Amino acid sequence: MKKILLHICCAPCVIFPLEVLRREGFQVKGLFFNPNIHPRQEYERRLDALRIYSKDARLEFSSGEYDLKMFLGLVDGNKSAPTRCDACWRLRLKITAETARQENCQYFTSTLLVSPYQDTSVLEKIAAEEARNLNLKFFRYDFKSGFSQAHRKAKETGLYCQKYCGCIYSLQERSKRKDTRSVRS
Repeated sequence: MKKILLHICCAPCVIFPLEVLRREGFQVKGLFFNPNIHPRQEYERRLDALRIYSKDARLEFSSGEYDLKMFLGLVDGNKSAPTRCDACWRLRLKITAETARQENCQYFTSTLLVSPYQDTSVLEKIAAEEARNLNLKFFRYDFKSGFSQAHRKAKETGLYCQKYCGCIYSLQERSKRKDTRSVRS
């Protein structure tokens, strides 16, 4: 059986990719590595939701340590999107590829590809580079088609669904957009 490591950003986003990967004949293992998530309570909330979901879905996964300083050091000087997003994705996909190699997985992919809010072409380019660097295969699939259905399923089952990508900068940007809307109302 083909082994694949699935980078997981959150529980709702793993639902559809997990179905696809299993249907494609993969033995799936997950990796929750997201040092970008802020604040720590948000990180824990997303990790707890993944624990709940993974138990029902029979998905084995490991998680990295909470390390916001790593993310902040990485994006220092590049705090605006898309530059900071590219750096964040590169870090997470690099660690995913390295972990896939350590776990003897021939393939890796990411739930980041499910979100309509992410630049899939950049994500795929970064992942392909990391795959080449380690002589692995990146499983490229357009998971976006399952985004709405998976999030609807998550809400129906009471699974936590976050309102922003996770980093402090996206949280600030979201707050500014909300403030602007309230002023216009």
